[in-house]
Amino acid sequence: MSEGFAPVAPPDAGARAAAEQRQASLTKPPGSLGRLEELGNWVAACQGVCPPRQFERARVVVFAGDHGVAAHGVSAFPTEVTAQMVANFQAGGAAVNALARVADAGVRVVDIAVASETDPAVSAHKIRRSSGAIDRADALTIAEVTAALAAGRAIADEEIDAGADLLVAGDMGIGNTTPATVLIATLTGTEPVKAVGRGTGVDDHGWMRKVAAVRDAMWRARPVARDGVELLRVAGGADIAAMTGFLAQAAARRTPVLLDGVIVAAAALVAEDLAEGASAWWVAAHRSTEPAHTAALTKLKLDPILGLEMRLGEGSGALTALPVLRSAVAVLAEMATFADAGVSTAAAPSGPVDTPSGTAGAAAIDMRK
Repeated sequence: MSEGFAPVAPPDAGARAAAEQRQASLTKPPGSLGRLEELGNWVAACQGVCPPRQFERARVVVFAGDHGVAAHGVSAFPTEVTAQMVANFQAGGAAVNALARVADAGVRVVDIAVASETDPAVSAHKIRRSSGAIDRADALTIAEVTAALAAGRAIADEEIDAGADLLVAGDMGIGNTTPATVLIATLTGTEPVKAVGRGTGVDDHGWMRKVAAVRDAMWRARPVARDGVELLRVAGGADIAAMTGFLAQAAARRTPVLLDGVIVAAAALVAEDLAEGASAWWVAAHRSTEPAHTAALTKLKLDPILGLEMRLGEGSGALTALPVLRSAVAVLAEMATFADAGVSTAAAPSGPVDTPSGTAGAAAIDMRK
């Protein structure tokens, strides 16, 4: 099943070519700004214009949901933390809020499957209370996975229609690294012991319980591994399914996305499966310490901007990388060209240059040094 998703057209190749040409004309040696140049070209292609516009309404949507597998000792924190953190997001006291203030981004939290009641302001798209314990039961019914995908698409539409020009999906949910690891390991052919990390900081016994849960869930998911919607139903969760719809719809709406950590990467793998070509609209913000994250990024052929050993989630890694992406836009859009600045691109003469006294800027500058 594809639940109505279609292949996604790529970003504008003409705008990318114009950006590459402009990069070569800016007052710097070619390639001297490294990946900033590549990122700026990507933004220009996504926007379909060169030079690109600076982001005016970057938006983070934190998808909150609990997972029944958490009751089996795979997390270092109790399920109650999810609802408490949702309230913390609303109050502006979480890491994502602090980083958003630095990065000039807005934050929205949505309750997709929190185990308890939350503020009605964040629960309009709620699918159920907690997803199923995937090591021994399905995460969702087919009606629920369909509703979750539709919720994610609707949330993307709401944000884009309100003017969002860059989107970030964040996550919050106790136990959510377990289904994320199952999805990634299943889709990348990774053994559980190589895919499972420490999540929120489980000890050795917790890690072994997590490996066993991932192994059992992967065994249950094997018959549906080639069907993205069914895979989400059996081994994912409502929050991850909603993120999947969100990421696919953002691409369909030609809106760039900064991907966060392992939970979002799991949703991204399924979104690319459902909406082929969607990944061209995403940039990986960072590399998590979770080993499954590297497996997902490799499968998606995405090279992360940062490597700061982060593993919090919430969209924190994406927001940390957002100022870098803004810098890439700024240099492409705001730097002067050699012609505009009157700077020569020719090598300076090897001998002395006779410059009249008091004449500034008469000597050519060798920008290749």
